[in-house]
Amino acid sequence: MADFKHISVADTAKHLAAGTAQICDIRDDTSYRSGHIADSFQLNNQSMAQLLDEIDFDRPVIVVCYHGHSSQGAAQYLAQQGFEEVYSMDGGFEQWSHEQPSVT
Repeated sequence: MADFKHISVADTAKHLAAGTAQICDIRDDTSYRSGHIADSFQLNNQSMAQLLDEIDFDRPVIVVCYHGHSSQGAAQYLAQQGFEEVYSMDGGFEQWSHEQPSVT
């Protein structure tokens, strides 16, 4: 059984700067529209098929939620779908917004 890993906000920022990971934001529409990590994919039940069709399964995926709890279940699900490297970002978007200036 494939498992996800945990990742810090700082390490997530490094992946983004290097262009080596895809961010999947699982927060609700209103929260996502209010602010999200640049170039993140809003993942929900309606967009799951699109993600599975469009994303490279070999590229690391970092799942983001509000505080880093709900993202763990979503990360586990993606790992079970065959993604090679899946992370849940500890602290979620709340921590990201305090530590990183680039929020769209």
